Amino acid sequence: MSASEPETRIAALRAEERWSEAATEVLRCYGRELLEYLVAIARSEADGADAFSQFTEDLWRGLPRFRGDASARTWCYTLARHALARVRRQPHRKPGRAIALTDAPEVAQVAAHVATTTITYLQTRVKDEVAALRNELSPDDQAILILRIDRRLSWQDVARALADEETPLDGDELRRRSATLRKRFGRIKSDLKRMLEPRLDRK
Repeated sequence: MSASEPETRIAALRAEERWSEAATEVLRCYGRELLEYLVAIARSEADGADAFSQFTEDLWRGLPRFRGDASARTWCYTLARHALARVRRQPHRKPGRAIALTDAPEVAQVAAHVATTTITYLQTRVKDEVAALRNELSPDDQAILILRIDRRLSWQDVARALADEETPLDGDELRRRSATLRKRFGRIKSDLKRMLEPRLDRK
């Protein structure tokens, strides 16, 4: 499908004032990439999802006024950026606001589907990348992650599991080793985040 085909269909629906169909076509064609964009620039899945919800409402209300000076895709990126800015100006909002379009339930349904499938995809992609990055860590760092995250051991149990058999830990030494491992764990998470961001940005 050429890049102009969605624009041609959207323009034809707008010309016939079939606003619900035009909005759903926009969401089907561009919804996923817009939500990925919002999550990326928001650095937050929750804020990106809330902004996408706001964008969907703005799209529905704004289509009759859209003059077509730019492509619908470009216009949607402008709407999305403005939606995120408004979300960020609402410090007391409740995250996870549902998409509510009482006048166009079919638009809300498509938007909700796009949001659900895209967020699931993003979560899976991040998990896959993190798993690959974990394999690049030293064996000791991998052991800490596995014991703490995968096995959910307490820090004292992690310290015991990583201790030498000849020198069992107890008392002050156990607490000291636990604190050291906790700090190391924080460094490992920071390193993974720093390594992960450029990988996701390339995709």
